Amino acid sequence: MRTQIVAGNWKMNNDLAQTEALITDLKKQHQTSNAEVMIAPTFTNLWPAFEALRQSSIEVIAQNMHFAESGAYTGEVSASMLKSVGVATVILGHSERRAYFNETDELLAKKVNAALDNEMRVIFCFGEELSDRKSGNHEKVVESQIKNALFHLNASALKHIILAYEPVWAIGTGETASPEQAQDMHAFIRETIKNKYNDQVAQSISILYGGSVKPSNAKEIFSKPDVDGGLIGGAALNAKDFYEIVNAF
Repeated sequence: MRTQIVAGNWKMNNDLAQTEALITDLKKQHQTSNAEVMIAPTFTNLWPAFEALRQSSIEVIAQNMHFAESGAYTGEVSASMLKSVGVATVILGHSERRAYFNETDELLAKKVNAALDNEMRVIFCFGEELSDRKSGNHEKVVESQIKNALFHLNASALKHIILAYEPVWAIGTGETASPEQAQDMHAFIRETIKNKYNDQVAQSISILYGGSVKPSNAKEIFSKPDVDGGLIGGAALNAKDFYEIVNAF
């Protein structure tokens, strides 16, 4: 059975005091769940978050990392630095990184390699713009993003990859792909993995949906056979909302 995952991406939100307060609220809400639960605070708060959740099953993950191990990359953070503060999973390729920081598929392939070389798990994000959806090119765009960044990997490496489909037009807009649209794309993604590797690999990889998941729609979205959880943005900043989504499983 595939791993069900709900990961909260806090983006550039919450100073130290706010991080500690939200973690306190999360611990109050936390209970045994069918899903793996993850949160991604800002770089400055990864260690305090890890310390606060050391005895919890909530995993602290990172929002990004550089491909180099060290060097003259002012403002960047390496995989080994993340691991040194207890982080073993990193989000790569988020649509905001692609849009605002010009991250290309080629750059992301290097980041994926660096994470895997450091024995980290990767939540790899991809998805189409509204123009791609309207023109009917959404499947081609998604297929290209996956192929360019991941298809140099061997099948065994896919065990350390979690996929996260983000319809960019449904992030931070209040718009959400219908559960049927999410399922259709997730099924296409799984078929794309099958065509490159095999059905066993395709059936074992978790594919998260990352487009404005809320307590009101999580249960229906997560009920779809190829949707294995969510990468949650705004709703992850409220402990009650976040756990209503977790408990949608």
